Amino acid sequence: MAKEKPSPRGRRRHHGDNRVTINDVAKEAGVAPITVSRALNTPDKVSAKLRERVDQAVTSLGYVPNLIAGGLASAGTRVIPVVVPSLSILTFIEVVHGIQQTLEDAGYQVLLGSTDFDLDRETSLIDSVLGYSPSGVILTGLRHNDSTVQRLKAWGRPVVEIMELGLPCIDMNVGVDNPRAGACMAHHLLDRGYRRIAFLGVGMARDYRARQRFEGHREVLAAAGVESDLLFASEEPSSYAAGRRVFLEALAARPDLDALHFANDNLAAGAILEANRQGIRVPEDIAIGSYLGLSLGEHLSPTLTTVSVPRFEMGVEAAKLLLERLEGRSPSQPRIDIGYRLIAREST
Repeated sequence: MAKEKPSPRGRRRHHGDNRVTINDVAKEAGVAPITVSRALNTPDKVSAKLRERVDQAVTSLGYVPNLIAGGLASAGTRVIPVVVPSLSILTFIEVVHGIQQTLEDAGYQVLLGSTDFDLDRETSLIDSVLGYSPSGVILTGLRHNDSTVQRLKAWGRPVVEIMELGLPCIDMNVGVDNPRAGACMAHHLLDRGYRRIAFLGVGMARDYRARQRFEGHREVLAAAGVESDLLFASEEPSSYAAGRRVFLEALAARPDLDALHFANDNLAAGAILEANRQGIRVPEDIAIGSYLGLSLGEHLSPTLTTVSVPRFEMGVEAAKLLLERLEGRSPSQPRIDIGYRLIAREST
C-alpha cells in the first residue's frame, strides 16, 4: 500500500480540513503546545522572546484559534462574514443586500463587519471572525495589510474581494475598474465641450477607490491637453452637506470652472441643491457629473448625469462565486468585471 505523502512542514490534515492546529504552531516555534496557549491567552506569563517566536509561527502558518466545538469548526459553520468599509453608505448597503439575499436563499447567514476604511481594523475583524470557522469570507477592495492576506491564504477557504477589479487577488474577485469609470465621465465632459473641469470628493486619503477614479479622470484630461490636476476634497464623511461645502469651495477658488466631476452621487446631489438655492444654473453656468447611479439622480432638478454601477448584481455575483466553491466546483470565471454604464442626463 502506498504511503500517504507527508503534509508540508507545520501542516496536518484534520478530517479533510487543512486547518492549522496549536500543535502545528508549537512545532513551528519549537515550543510545547502549552507555551503557545500561554503566549496567546496570557502573554504576560511568557518572555518577550517566546512571544515573538510564537507570533512568527502563528503568522507564517496562518493559525486561527478554534472558538467553537471541534466537529463544527472542522466542517465550517454556515456563516459568511462580509466586511465592508461602512454600513452608512448606500453603495455598500446595496452590495450587501445582493450578497445576503443570495446566500440566505442557499441556507447561509451573513455576519456584517465595518472597518471605517481602516485596514488595521479590517485585520482585527478578520482575525476575530475566522475563529468562528466560517465557510468563506467576502471583503472589500484589493488592498489589505500583509498579515490579512497571509492569514486568508493560509486559511484555505473561499475568499471573494469586491468593489474593485484588479490583480493580484487573494482568491476570487468581483468589482469595477475604477480608473476606467473615472475616465468614462471625463471623456463625457470633454465630449460635451467642457474644458475647465475639476474633480470633487471627500475622504480620499482613505477611500483609495475614489482616488483611482480621479487618476483615470486626470489621465484623460492630460491626454486632451487641458488642466488635469484640479482636485477639491475634504476628509469629512460623504453627505449632501459635504457636497454642498466642497461645491462652494471649488467655485470660490476657481470661478472659471465649467464642469465638476463628483466622486459620488450624494455629493453631486448636495451640489445641485445648493446651486438651485443660489440661482446657479446647471448645466448652463456649470455642469455636474458623478458616479454610482443612485436612484435619487433621476429625481433631482436637473436630473443627474452619472456613471452607474450595478451594485446589487455585484453582491449577487460575489455570493454565487462563493457558493460554487463551497459546493466543490471551480468557477469558470473567478474574476468578474461587473462593469458600469454612463447615464447622460440634464446636468451635463
